[in-house]
Amino acid sequence: MEINIKIGIKGSENKTVSFDDTATKYGSGLVEVFASPAMIAIMEKTCMNSVMPYLPEGFGTVGTKVNIVHTKATPVGMKVICKSELIEVDRKRLVFEVIANDENGEIGRGQHERFIIEIEKFTNNI
Repeated sequence: MEINIKIGIKGSENKTVSFDDTATKYGSGLVEVFASPAMIAIMEKTCMNSVMPYLPEGFGTVGTKVNIVHTKATPVGMKVICKSELIEVDRKRLVFEVIANDENGEIGRGQHERFIIEIEKFTNNI
């Protein structure tokens, strides 16, 4: 089956930072601020959701690479907005540019790579 996904697809997701999103909860730090793993998770979700409408039924994507910097702390209760743009398509490999901001400005950015999979076939092979 041919899948036709074009460069330029954009996505956006947001969330309000809760205590479940903090570095102390994740075990990745000692301060109750937005954890880097939580930021990366919303970045991956943004990229995944941006291309889902363009995939045939039974297909999805899996994350394979992140190259992200987390440059600023975000406190509990503040809103985080993540935006993505598909910048490269190589057959089933998708590369996204991602940027996360809180209400005070940029908190992280980088690139994320995903691969298109046929979900049933993929899950049967793990």
